[in-house]
Amino acid sequence: QVQLVESGGGLVQPGGSLRLSCAASGSIFRIDVMGWFRQAPGKQRELVAMRYNSGGSTNYADSVKGRFTISRDNAKRTVYLQMDSLKAEDTAVYYCNAGITTDSPSRFLEVWGQGTLVTVSS
Repeated sequence: QVQLVESGGGLVQPGGSLRLSCAASGSIFRIDVMGWFRQAPGKQRELVAMRYNSGGSTNYADSVKGRFTISRDNAKRTVYLQMDSLKAEDTAVYYCNAGITTDSPSRFLEVWGQGTLVTVSS
């Protein structure tokens, strides 16, 4: 099974920073895209940031541009989300997401992590 494991969530004060990590493991031939979504209580899950392996292009939600940075360590099969200048509105469960081509048999999978809670509060 392909698995994504997030870490780094927690409680932080407004204006503070957190760094989320998401490590992929399993029968992986290629990771095509990795990124982050978030879901606040009573709201739909929304895209936060996404990075495509081919070309390294990225997408950010308007609400996080200039504050959040997505990066990848391909050797470690890990994606990071550096979150700076955090606001109370950033409070949500953050989910790692990946589009993966498996090794054997070759299949394309969309995989979700279990989520990590980020709470921004004073």
